[in-house]
Amino acid sequence: MLLTFVDTLPNGDEKGIYYALDLGGTDFRVLQVQLGGRRSSILPHSVEQQSIPQDLMTSTSEDLFDFIATSLKEFVERKENSSGYSPEKRRELGFTVSFPVKQTSVSSGILMRWTRGFAIHDTVGKDIAESLQLALTRNGLNMRVVVLVNDTVGTLALGHYHDPDTVASVVIGTGTNACYVERTDAIIKCQGLVTTSGFMVVNMEWGSFWSSHLPRTSYDIDLDAESPNPNEQGFEKMISGMYLGEIVRRVILRMSQESDIFSAFSSKLSIPFILRTPLMAAMHEDNSPDLREVDEKWRQMLEVPEVPKKVRKLIVKVCDIVTRRAARLAAAGIVGILKKTGRDGGSITGSRSRGDARMRRTVVAIEGSLYTSYTMFREYLHEALREILGEDIAQHLVLEVTEDGSGLGAALLAASHSSTPLPPNTVDSVQMP
Repeated sequence: MLLTFVDTLPNGDEKGIYYALDLGGTDFRVLQVQLGGRRSSILPHSVEQQSIPQDLMTSTSEDLFDFIATSLKEFVERKENSSGYSPEKRRELGFTVSFPVKQTSVSSGILMRWTRGFAIHDTVGKDIAESLQLALTRNGLNMRVVVLVNDTVGTLALGHYHDPDTVASVVIGTGTNACYVERTDAIIKCQGLVTTSGFMVVNMEWGSFWSSHLPRTSYDIDLDAESPNPNEQGFEKMISGMYLGEIVRRVILRMSQESDIFSAFSSKLSIPFILRTPLMAAMHEDNSPDLREVDEKWRQMLEVPEVPKKVRKLIVKVCDIVTRRAARLAAAGIVGILKKTGRDGGSITGSRSRGDARMRRTVVAIEGSLYTSYTMFREYLHEALREILGEDIAQHLVLEVTEDGSGLGAALLAASHSSTPLPPNTVDSVQMP
């Protein structure tokens, strides 16, 4: 439940050209977005992707950000060449970072640690936005880092640009996270911070959520213990695409060890993460009468001669159980946000005769391949939302798929935060939902 210091979400009135930098792994993306002051379903934009040389991932902060700043400057020059590139023109940038950062203001944050193969020690404990800003200045690019966000906050911004009823966002792909708009007076961490809107976006980092009430099995416990980050990201390990295939593998491995139903056992089944979630989803959604897809993919993966039909059915059943549990947990998380913000129609544990008049249209922006590409996961999530909320309340909830919140959303946030900075402990804003 981290403060983002974002209390201004784009509303469609933004005008001008804004930039975004999305740094999330072994490559980064740069974007230019053109806004015309009227909400549009299509945002004119240009994007380029650039790989980061391996040696820079373990070099110095200056080397890495100089490389990024140089690439960004070349991108800007190419895009502005037709309209006349001007070194004096000030540009504004939204910076998306997919590494653990402790936010200190809307445009600054301390890098807690590197992940994904990076090991640049002189950046840890420093303001990562300032590191980029210094590099932009060194390389002669007149550009200001206006906002520092993660991809989930960007998704919320993009959703709110398209639909003002958007109050939360969920990313559920390889990993998972959520954020939502909260009243400032309901955030203990906000004491002493004044926002003219009375709201702030809270980055939940819900992948880290843990509760004794979560239906954890021995498979979850073993997966967590053997992971590179034991006792961390407990919720994520039960619902995200990184782990669902691995849970299925662990269940079937134990079945094969305790039963003779798997006549052709393969030692490859003992290899962690050999069953990736996209492969699992393809088998789960095999609609052929004899489950040919399951047969083909299982034989290819484990190099076994045959997969009896009863085994194919069992594999699909395990996939179904693991996926249904994940989708229902994700749905419970979404309802938790609605309950916290008073958009669930009343107390979930109270009377079922909750008044429909209290319920407003509520939009949750959602991104991630697990939701967009895995039909069964998506259907189970919707089913659980209807079950928990009830049909009358659920009809007011809209899950709206967005695309590229980490890029377009960051540029939109740069636009909505491009006003002149205010005195400390004050955040300028427009009205939020």
